[in-house]
Amino acid sequence: MVTLKGENIYLRALEPEDLDFVYIVENDEQIWEMSSTQTPYSRFLIKQYLEHAHKDIYEVKQLRLVICSNDDAVLGLIDLFDFNPTHNRAGVGILIAEKESRGKGYGAEALELITKYGFTHLHLHQLYANISEDNGTSIKLFEKKGFNKVGVKKEWNLVKETYKDEFLYQLIYVH
Repeated sequence: MVTLKGENIYLRALEPEDLDFVYIVENDEQIWEMSSTQTPYSRFLIKQYLEHAHKDIYEVKQLRLVICSNDDAVLGLIDLFDFNPTHNRAGVGILIAEKESRGKGYGAEALELITKYGFTHLHLHQLYANISEDNGTSIKLFEKKGFNKVGVKKEWNLVKETYKDEFLYQLIYVH
């Protein structure tokens, strides 16, 4: 699909072979803060998730795609979540897994591709992102891609006994 192919990366559906990668990502405690995860996932549960990953976004209200470099290296994940076809909106989340792959523009390209896909194929009116106040990298990325900060959820997330604000960013499709 041309919409999901960029200059340096492409986005693809999850495959059974992604089990180990997803297992590592979902069990990385440093990432739990972003995903509101509090417990580890078993390989069994992730295998079950992968077996159902082919289901339509209209049925499960989410879409997770793998971010791959043009030489097929797995770089990360990008998600559309809370898909709402009635109001034509969805949340978007992104993760570049390896620190060595961050800061090279892969996240920006993936966000651009998923935005184009959402507006073109899913006919979304808007995308939104929830970003922790101290996630400067994500704030910079989403602002660079045209998302606007529209709200602050005060003391929204409890992280290591400290409440942190969460920012709400939106990108509204302009016809």
